[in-house]
Amino acid sequence: MVEEEKDGQAQTQEETTNLVVPWMRAPVDVSHVDSCSLETLPSLHPRLKEALEKMGISSLFPVQVAVWHETIGPGGFERDVCVNSPTGSGKTLSYALPIVQTLSSRAVRCLRALVVLPTRDLALQVKGVFDAIAPSVGLSVGSAVGQSSIAGDIAQLIKTPKLDAGICYDPEDISQNLESSAVDILVATPGRLMDHINNTKGFTLEHLRYLICETGVKPVYLVGLLKSLEGEKCIVFTSSVETTRRLCKLLNFFGDSMIKAKEYSGGLNQAVRSKELKAFRKGDIQVLISSDALARGMDVELVTNVINYDMPQYPKTFIHRAGRTARAGRAGRCFTLLGDHEVRRFSNLLKKVGNASCPIYPIPPDLFGPVRAIYEPALAKLKESVEPIAPKRGRQVRRFSNLLKKVGNASCPIYPIPPDLFVPVRAIYEPALAKLKESVEPIAPKRGRQVGFKHNSRTTNSQTKRNKATSEQA
Repeated sequence: MVEEEKDGQAQTQEETTNLVVPWMRAPVDVSHVDSCSLETLPSLHPRLKEALEKMGISSLFPVQVAVWHETIGPGGFERDVCVNSPTGSGKTLSYALPIVQTLSSRAVRCLRALVVLPTRDLALQVKGVFDAIAPSVGLSVGSAVGQSSIAGDIAQLIKTPKLDAGICYDPEDISQNLESSAVDILVATPGRLMDHINNTKGFTLEHLRYLICETGVKPVYLVGLLKSLEGEKCIVFTSSVETTRRLCKLLNFFGDSMIKAKEYSGGLNQAVRSKELKAFRKGDIQVLISSDALARGMDVELVTNVINYDMPQYPKTFIHRAGRTARAGRAGRCFTLLGDHEVRRFSNLLKKVGNASCPIYPIPPDLFGPVRAIYEPALAKLKESVEPIAPKRGRQVRRFSNLLKKVGNASCPIYPIPPDLFVPVRAIYEPALAKLKESVEPIAPKRGRQVGFKHNSRTTNSQTKRNKATSEQA
């Protein structure tokens, strides 16, 4: 029995290892790396050393030393690096310092490093680290996060040179060189980053050298929490329709029959929402993933748990979300998943709603092992299933979104057309277009004087009549 158990454990460990990409199967254990003083850190730029000392840093933590040797040492950034270490160990500086060191020798300013972070608060925190060291070597840092003005973003990210009056410029040169990047390093959240990629003229990633993605394991914690609640009715709140849609898909890709999740958001039409809500009330669905727009007025009996997947930004939002449980004198619980950078803000929010503190709910550690093993495959399936929105016609998309808001609809679902339908259509498109050109009579061009005629709004009717009379006499 002992041998069989050992064989089973070895097999499970081997299966888990096979889920990890090859270059991550032999990690560097930073527990065997010692701290290092700035004086003995090899190749550190003198001005960076001064900047670190102004921050009160005299030595680097083990994870920072390990990443420094992996990146600034032989081979440099010629390979991917994945860093996993506890909160407070110095992960941000571990990648910020080598990037700033490497870019310090750049000759032309353009966007070369992009840091993508899941939340606004974390993005601003990381930007603060870059702001403390990058200017010392002449680098500029920008941010693009939610809840801020896009116009303000553009003003700090894009440099538009002033054109001298009275000088003739080549239109092609102007269109190519009018806008350029005003930052070397950008810290952004995913949604705002996509806004700039799709819509901001002059914003480009073509010169990008370093991409840093700080991935959260919040979905893993959510699954662990849902498993610990043993099939109780739960409403999970997110901050946007897009997050609602993606999270619902991800939960269903975990393949756990115990967690039956459905989306309930403004991205669905009323008939579908009513159908999902009815199934949730009957108990056919355990988990309802909902956007904030539907936090008010949704009355469902026997909802035991409300889970804030995204921390509510305002006290009223928290009250409306939490109010979906513990109704009519029944008991209920409200959970909020927090990153370490969100704890202080959430504590302040609780004080505003009259709650000085809340207990920490421990999730049994043994629940995370099997969840982590299937997280990466589930995430890969999500990436395949979510259709990217082509970065075209951004202005039309914005105008249509504004139009929807005016008629009382904040959003509408995107209808994906299966790609395999286009192949047979494309084959007959050109012949159909040729027949159209043959069947339509060409419109004869008007007389030369009228071609390119620019209407003068100041011309009176009498002047127009005199011009016409003169033309007829001629």
